[in-house]
Amino acid sequence: MGRHLAPEEANAWAQVRATVRPLRPQKPVPTPVVIAPSAPTKAKAARASVVAPAASSARVAAPIARSSTANTLDRTWDRKLTTGMVTPDRTIDLHGHTLASAHALLDHQLDQAIRHGERTILLVTGRPPRKESERPHARGAIRAAIGDWLQLSRHADAVAAVRGAHPRHGGAGALYVILRRRR
Repeated sequence: MGRHLAPEEANAWAQVRATVRPLRPQKPVPTPVVIAPSAPTKAKAARASVVAPAASSARVAAPIARSSTANTLDRTWDRKLTTGMVTPDRTIDLHGHTLASAHALLDHQLDQAIRHGERTILLVTGRPPRKESERPHARGAIRAAIGDWLQLSRHADAVAAVRGAHPRHGGAGALYVILRRRR
């Protein structure tokens, strides 16, 4: 947990945030308003200067969560996915690719799947590295980047959910990407 922002810092941060243009428009975050304490008593002024930065820093420091891939599936879909009873419409295998080529392939395949009206994609990424692994390794880099790629993709609005794959479809080495139904 970081330190609390002083009123000047909170105002400076709000000014910096106002100059930044987001990659994807999101709901605006309320700008913290730091009220200068009135001077009736020293105790009240001291309490206001301690409380105001804590409240404003909580608003400033809170990450903006995109809920587009959070929990948009109903129970039937989740049950099908967890029991492995779903048949993927498309499989994308990212084994042997560099980060750049895997990202390009994923973008192209998502585009094709959306155009063809497919709903379920099996995304094979490979197993993440073991926790007990002590060596620094480059393994699992594609798997680690998938969430960011999907959220920042031009197809992010078409993704309904991302879930871990059933063992018959690759288990820990694969993901299901569920696309939204076209309207």
